[in-house]
Amino acid sequence: MGYQFRFQKVLDLKENEKEKSLSEYNESVHEFEQVAEKLYDCLKKKEVLESNTHEKLNNGMSVQEIRHFQQFVSNLEKTILHYQNLVVITRNKMNEKQVRLMEKNIEVKKYEKMKSKHFDVYASELKENEQKEMDDLSIQAYMFRGN
Repeated sequence: MGYQFRFQKVLDLKENEKEKSLSEYNESVHEFEQVAEKLYDCLKKKEVLESNTHEKLNNGMSVQEIRHFQQFVSNLEKTILHYQNLVVITRNKMNEKQVRLMEKNIEVKKYEKMKSKHFDVYASELKENEQKEMDDLSIQAYMFRGN
């Protein structure tokens, strides 16, 4: 009879939960990166727009263009604020998923450690039984030669 860990099904279940948690974490990281990239793009757009507008102001700019610029910047700032809030929310989600992943990883490691200890006990018992059988065989061989 081969080695059988008594909590193997639980270990398999915990490993599946860990894999699912890892997948959710990776998805949340990807989502965070996308939102952060959109925020960066908006900030970069605002910076470029402001530098272009300062150049135009130095060269002369109509009142209509100034109003248009102010409206555009105002809308861009609202968009930036929206993405900043989204970044905070997705970062929190990502951190929660990371904590959950770490918890699942710890659970799996506990069961793996139990399995390792259980296997060590099994191996030592098996070795002890083999040694007893060898002792019995050598005693029987001695008795057989002795007669």
